[in-house]
Amino acid sequence: MIAGLVSFLCFIVTLALTQFDSTLILGINRWIKPMKFFISIAIFLWTIAIFLDQLKDDERFSRRLSWVMIAVFVIEMVAVTGQAMRGTTSHFNIQKPLDGAIFSVMGIAILINTVLVAMLLYRYFKRDIDLPPAILWGIRLGLILFLFGSIQGGYMSAQLGHTVGAPDGGPGLPIVNWSTIAGDLRIAHFLGLHSLQAVPLFAVAIERLRVSARTALTVGFAAVYFGIFFYLFAQALVGKPLLGWPVA
Repeated sequence: MIAGLVSFLCFIVTLALTQFDSTLILGINRWIKPMKFFISIAIFLWTIAIFLDQLKDDERFSRRLSWVMIAVFVIEMVAVTGQAMRGTTSHFNIQKPLDGAIFSVMGIAILINTVLVAMLLYRYFKRDIDLPPAILWGIRLGLILFLFGSIQGGYMSAQLGHTVGAPDGGPGLPIVNWSTIAGDLRIAHFLGLHSLQAVPLFAVAIERLRVSARTALTVGFAAVYFGIFFYLFAQALVGKPLLGWPVA
């Protein structure tokens, strides 16, 4: 939770920097990417902290996983922020040996994080956890869908780019910069990663409402969510933008 707060404060700092530094990378203010990553990491760490808090009899595992995840994201954000300060891209950048080395280290760090999430998922199936069935399955399915999003991110890295049918850095939607002229693999990636919050929150909402068949509804919601994720991935692969109008 503390690491998430630190990441959130870094988000505030980089948000402020976008107002005072007009340097562009691929047509986008260089602080936009670190800003987006800091807020995303803050939300991720807070979510994982809540999940770990439910593992009452597994404190050693929770403590070790927490510290390794924090180390992973320190490495990730030193790389992302450092490359922004250098005026170049962090992801898919292998133009120079240093850039290639930084991108490789980032890839290893995220691979480690994916393995840690898989370990947490295993714990959520193995342990007896005192949660309503709908919420428990919401967390399990959210973790599973997150792993699909991570695998899709690995595919994106293997392509050394996120745009299909045009170079990276063209016209895009505000803030997120998802391409408006070509397919963009980041859209499905975003949806997959944030299933970690969306599916459990759906389960919590219907649990609070006390509707019937809550576990079945949670499973159904996760299935629909995965269908949308897969559709957006397929849409990007054929080079079709999410919204097809040119936004600078």
